[in-house]
Amino acid sequence: MDSIFEHFYESYHDDLYQFIFYMVKDKETCEDLVQDVYIKVMRSYDSFKGESSEKTWLFSIARHITIDYFRKQKRKRKRILEFFDWHEKGHFIRDQHALPEEVAVKNDMIQTVYHYLDKCSPDQKSVLLLRYMQGFSIQETAEILNVSISKVKTTQHRALKQLRRYMSAEKLEGGDT
Repeated sequence: MDSIFEHFYESYHDDLYQFIFYMVKDKETCEDLVQDVYIKVMRSYDSFKGESSEKTWLFSIARHITIDYFRKQKRKRKRILEFFDWHEKGHFIRDQHALPEEVAVKNDMIQTVYHYLDKCSPDQKSVLLLRYMQGFSIQETAEILNVSISKVKTTQHRALKQLRRYMSAEKLEGGDT
């Protein structure tokens, strides 16, 4: 078991960490989710059939664990919103955490792209992160997301088109892009 963990850690840890970090934008949450991915991998490695690459299988698990995390957060937020009357005195809670681009990205162009990536749909964001940040092929991305190759191509095309629109609009408004 230790050698399986070491193999996955040595081979994929940096890419896995980066992928989850781009999704959740919080270091501590990312670390917890990465740990959950490794636990799931260790528990289910015997059932890995080899129908895809190990990396594809690993990122598929990571994606599902991240989606589950967001679902739990959404349910939590809903319960909190139902408990408090937020309109009563106009209280606003500000996020004190640094933005991922402030922490992980130094290049201005990448910061701009990352900013607009957050405005894309979750499917578009997943496809772009897997394809361009993690370097997965269209086939591997389709396997990780459990969609067809044509769906990946269409989503990628629309996401890139959307990013270009956002960046063009900023340029017209006098931004630095």
